[in-house]
Amino acid sequence: MSERASGRMGVLARQAGGAAGEAVLAAVVAGVVAAVGLEAFATVHWPAFNSSNVTRALTTVGQVATLAVLVVAVVLLRLHRWLRLAKVLSWAGLSAFVTVTLGMPLAATKLYLFGMSVDQEFRTQYLTRLTDSPALHDMNYIDLPPYYPAGWFWFGGRFAALTGMAGWEAFKPYAIIGLAVAAVVALVLWSNLIRADWAVAVAAATTAVTLAYGSPEAYSAVLVLLLGPLLLLAWGALYRPGETGNATDDGNATDTGAATRTAGGWGAVLGAGLLLGLFATFYTLYFLVAVFAVCLMALVAFGLTARAHRTWRSLWPILLRLIGIGAISGVLALTVWLPYFLKALRGTTASSGTALHYLPESGSRLPLPMFDFDLLGVFCLAGTVWLLLRAASSRRAQALGVGVLAIYLWSLLSMAATAAGTTLLSFRLESPLLALLSAAGVFAFAEGARAIYQALNEPGRFRIAAAAVAVAGAIGFSQGIPTVLAAEITTAYTDTDGNGFRADKRPPSAVSNYREVDATLLEQTSRPRDASVVLTADTSFLAIYPYYGFQALTSHYANPLADFAARTAEIQRWSTLKTPQELTDALNHCRWRAPDAFLFRRSGDDYTLRLSQDVYPNDPNVKRFTVSFPKALFDDAHYRITNIGPFTLVVRV
Repeated sequence: MSERASGRMGVLARQAGGAAGEAVLAAVVAGVVAAVGLEAFATVHWPAFNSSNVTRALTTVGQVATLAVLVVAVVLLRLHRWLRLAKVLSWAGLSAFVTVTLGMPLAATKLYLFGMSVDQEFRTQYLTRLTDSPALHDMNYIDLPPYYPAGWFWFGGRFAALTGMAGWEAFKPYAIIGLAVAAVVALVLWSNLIRADWAVAVAAATTAVTLAYGSPEAYSAVLVLLLGPLLLLAWGALYRPGETGNATDDGNATDTGAATRTAGGWGAVLGAGLLLGLFATFYTLYFLVAVFAVCLMALVAFGLTARAHRTWRSLWPILLRLIGIGAISGVLALTVWLPYFLKALRGTTASSGTALHYLPESGSRLPLPMFDFDLLGVFCLAGTVWLLLRAASSRRAQALGVGVLAIYLWSLLSMAATAAGTTLLSFRLESPLLALLSAAGVFAFAEGARAIYQALNEPGRFRIAAAAVAVAGAIGFSQGIPTVLAAEITTAYTDTDGNGFRADKRPPSAVSNYREVDATLLEQTSRPRDASVVLTADTSFLAIYPYYGFQALTSHYANPLADFAARTAEIQRWSTLKTPQELTDALNHCRWRAPDAFLFRRSGDDYTLRLSQDVYPNDPNVKRFTVSFPKALFDDAHYRITNIGPFTLVVRV
């Protein structure tokens, strides 16, 4: 190994080791702060958020206090005083901000945002599945590997198992602690890429915006927080003009400097590859969008490098680093994707009714938040202007700008894909777009305030005035986050939890009967929960208890290998059979593992199931219909029937 290569390896080891060590320490601080905060909130019997303004008021107080801690950290960093204390304060302040913003409004309920309704139901089911066992497995179907990446849910399952909580109950604390940790890890990454005081401001802004618009989908929100650092790392790896003594436009040295002082871009390759791999293990859509953005960066870097050097030979280092990023992320992706790929090679993937069959109104137009007449709109407009003005001179603007461009191009491709009968789910990209524009907005405010300060001949109180405006804006936006999330918070109080209670003290729904259903199933089957398959339309039962389901809630959350449409057709065929013996024969010869039990609703002389059908391109994209089974179809010794509340449990014996 040459002396130059050896030097780069040493620098790479120091860079990676230092950043990783700091990230781990910051994550521990964030986890402790969030856990202590949530435990403290849980010790008081708070009124429900949807029937009192007490928790809203206390949330605002907590937000102001945590923002004050962040302001102190920024001041210390700018003064270069007590830097270690400043770092710890920034970690504690940011994680406390996340905890109080989400934890206080949800303090009187055991459920997370959106309770266990709609999308949150299948997410809870996934967490329950991986709480029951760490083995990678489909959330619903007994004989299939997972289709949706299991990373976030696997760690959640380990958190639940460690704390002794059921999966549904662990969802809220795990989601909030996970967001707090991700916010602080993002802060560490920003701090290694830009000025430390600016990093705190950028991390705080992107965290606040993500909490407001991305936190209901907790497993994707953690990726939104990390998207900005990922883009800066990828750009630092792929576009390295000169390779000698370069520095960022804000005066901080980066790993685009001289080879004797840097890792020659391979530190950025490692960081970008690891982050992309994390994206792959958490959320396929954001992974694909991030890959699209990185590849777009490579094309831009190709063009700029070719123009500067007038030779194609200089493009090989870019390609080599791009391959390095892909190799690292690909290895990590296989940790959760490999079982599905192997099964798919031996099976048949459904050709319709997949997760891509959804086009809400927001997915049919380009998101332009910079033209909304509110505080966030003004902030995004400032960020947009900064991205355009600084595109030629700021590497930060270039990286974030390519990310914004990638989101808009993906959105256009998604709309174009509707002509082919599918989409690319661009409506899910609002949160990352807002996060990137908010990061740019922080840079716009900082650089704009500095320019105005100099233009006004540096008036003595200008800096205090600018800081006051920034803090007031932060408080104004932050205290509005519970309002943005009002519907999601309300649902967490109106849904019945796994213990059979509603947090708003109103009468519970039929979910309160699930505990008796579970006890009866265990008694009558004499099998553990994960050894039984239950056919039911009340799939929230499967989100609370780790039984396998014969059919998923909708085709959009079903494993493509499960053949959702064929299973629905088989259920409909069973309902038309005439005798118990015909039904028994059909179940015995079912092409899939047949249900061991049925959980029905009663309607006159029938037992009913509410099933669903994909009707894309309609919006709503799901049609629900009822299938009725005559009670006489189960009038046989092969079936044991138990009425529990509004349910009828039929167990095969």
